[in-house]
Amino acid sequence: NCSTHTQTPVVSTMAPTPNSSQCEVVLVGCGCPLRGMGWYHAVQLLGNECPSAKLCYVVEPWFMGPGSKGPGGPEFSEFQKKSEAEHGVEFFTALSDLPPVATGCNRLALISGRTADNPKFLSEAIKANCSAIYLEKPGAPTVAELQSMKDEAAKAGVDVLMGYNKNVCKFVRKAREFAATKEGSHVTFVSNNTYENTPESLGECFERNSEGMLKNMAIHELALLVSFYDVTVENIETVKADKEFSSCQTLKGPSSKEFTDFDKIKFTITTKSGKAVSVQADRCGGDTSFAKVEVDGEEVFRHSMPDEEDEANVEVLKEKYPGAMPYFFSQDPDYIIVKERVANKCANDANPEGIATIEIAVETLRVAEYLTPLLKEQLLA
Repeated sequence: NCSTHTQTPVVSTMAPTPNSSQCEVVLVGCGCPLRGMGWYHAVQLLGNECPSAKLCYVVEPWFMGPGSKGPGGPEFSEFQKKSEAEHGVEFFTALSDLPPVATGCNRLALISGRTADNPKFLSEAIKANCSAIYLEKPGAPTVAELQSMKDEAAKAGVDVLMGYNKNVCKFVRKAREFAATKEGSHVTFVSNNTYENTPESLGECFERNSEGMLKNMAIHELALLVSFYDVTVENIETVKADKEFSSCQTLKGPSSKEFTDFDKIKFTITTKSGKAVSVQADRCGGDTSFAKVEVDGEEVFRHSMPDEEDEANVEVLKEKYPGAMPYFFSQDPDYIIVKERVANKCANDANPEGIATIEIAVETLRVAEYLTPLLKEQLLA
């Protein structure tokens, strides 16, 4: 039982005490309040949105170190003081500073730092006796790094599950369920973002997300193809870009370096096992993402995110957290589902239904690396 925490002679006396059906959560990489994904994870956990998880520790090397006086530093410091005072959460600059795991408890690391830091954080989380790890997508910058992280975790007997929240999204589930009832149906997953369609805005976006559109914005859709449509590099029969829709540009970022990337892309994959599925992503397409089902080229079904139910929730959250990133609000229920299923697996060994594993993440990155040059070639031909 986790509640023996209070009697355990650990260095720390103030960290919250998980109950017997909860794991203790270490958030690694909180980021800046209102902007960082880690911060939003913390907010949901502190609001008791995930019954199997108790946020006990936050590890934030940047804002508690070199970034403390820079942009976002003061806001982080305020969040830290409030979380310590109101919830007893303990803050550290490194995973190696964490106290021992409470007796009878399982520890979950929720890694939400910069992608490039993830391999280091995963190693440190294993050393800090985490029995499960929630890793934000895409997991690592390259296939090779993610593969070696997978091997390291397997050797240590640690489960690694991914924050691919579209895997549990309502609009994805409804489109898949509808398509299953229609003979000869074809599904397209559509992802949109709200960048301004200017060289300055897109150049900044290309530089900040220099891993490229398929490893960044459209990675969620690729994870869906790997999870539900048998897509692997070896199982892809054909890939066809929609040249009319798609656009690939070379633009200068703020550093004056040039970056070549898609500002919008649409393509269809056919697998050797006979499945076909399409993905469409547009950096400047607006704030609605959706899945549609077509039969004989006619659209017969569409479900969007946010839908009416989500919109009502978005309005509530806007008032609660004014100025936060809009996408937190529309995806709020999905973030809760993914965290709760991972936490329930860590605390109670429950089956994390629909959650992407690190194996799926490795294949997703492989597919992204395989498709990027192929699609660029087709568009520039």
